[in-house]
Amino acid sequence: MNQDKKKKISEHLRTIAKQEGITENEVRNEIAYAVSIALKSKDPKIQNFWKMIPCEGETPTIEEIIDFIVTRMAAQQ
Repeated sequence: MNQDKKKKISEHLRTIAKQEGITENEVRNEIAYAVSIALKSKDPKIQNFWKMIPCEGETPTIEEIIDFIVTRMAAQQ
């Protein structure tokens, strides 16, 4: 993922943090927690969803997940 996308996502996470009265790191931790739970799902549909997300490491980063979801949503409109 290019640096421009990472920067844009970080800006949005900071905006969410400000609206919620928490830090960007806390927003990231909440997302990471939700992702960790979802990654453990036994549901084949959910597992297939995770496999579709392109990632550089073993599991997708928050930025990779957000980029994937936003890109899919934009394509459906």
